Amino acid sequence: MDEFGFIRDLMAPLARGAPGAYGLGDDAATIMPRPGYEIVVTTDALIAGVHFKPDDPPESIGRKALRVNLSDLAAKGADPAGFLLTLTLPHGTTDAWLRAFADGLATDVREFGVPLIGGDTTSTPGPLALSVTALGQVPQGQMIRRSGARPGDLLCVSGTIGDAALGLKSNDPALVDRYRLPRPRLALGIALRGNASAALDVSDGLVADVGHICEQSAVGATIEIDRLPLSPAARRALTENPRLMDAVLGGGDDYEIAFTLPDARRAFLEAPSEPPITVIGTIMAGTRVRVLDRAGIEYPVALPGYRHF
Repeated sequence: MDEFGFIRDLMAPLARGAPGAYGLGDDAATIMPRPGYEIVVTTDALIAGVHFKPDDPPESIGRKALRVNLSDLAAKGADPAGFLLTLTLPHGTTDAWLRAFADGLATDVREFGVPLIGGDTTSTPGPLALSVTALGQVPQGQMIRRSGARPGDLLCVSGTIGDAALGLKSNDPALVDRYRLPRPRLALGIALRGNASAALDVSDGLVADVGHICEQSAVGATIEIDRLPLSPAARRALTENPRLMDAVLGGGDDYEIAFTLPDARRAFLEAPSEPPITVIGTIMAGTRVRVLDRAGIEYPVALPGYRHF
């Protein structure tokens, strides 16, 4: 299958529902935001051997690339509107691989209602690399930034923490699945508009990402280990090897939303939520993120989070 056949047969169907994509037959796409809304743009690149295993199923690779970007939109309170895909394929990539990749991506295009509106394809003698640029819409002035946290705010997180990082160290199917397929919390992100004072998705590691909020907001934070939401699979792994707590705190790839909530908005936590929301700490004056054990003693975090450089 050549480049144009790949675009025509496998990618163009993913553009249905987006008239501004022009069937992927033009050099660019157009997007018209809803009245009173503005466009939110985010992009992430994934490279085989760095962000996913080279032998991961092709069905999951494209889905992960899309989902990590949708997770960014979720943390900003945005509705997804479309995405662009740049795909750099190793020489010798088979038609079967391409079809499986496209089938997986199509699954998420349907599930999240987000069409492909453009991109680029090329080949390389190196590893597989792909980049997604996702576009969303948010009411003007309502994008949830990292810089709004204030001392006294509650520090909260959605879902469970540590599953993906443990999935790299385990054959437990539930943990491996969390690593391969993040769950972008789009509905929660929309609900956080007007409630959360700051938010981001947990991609580099919980401690590091809470640190990003603190840096941008000029505050500090405490995280209480005993309050971390853990899945049954993660609890089993920690029971067998307590030292894996460092992976839970700093391993990354959770793609849950960490957010801060002013005390005046505490009632937000009383409504049922899917995924569940857990208060894991407090925002305070200062500049550091401190992790505390059950006795209130600071836990020495070996690796706060992933660094790209």
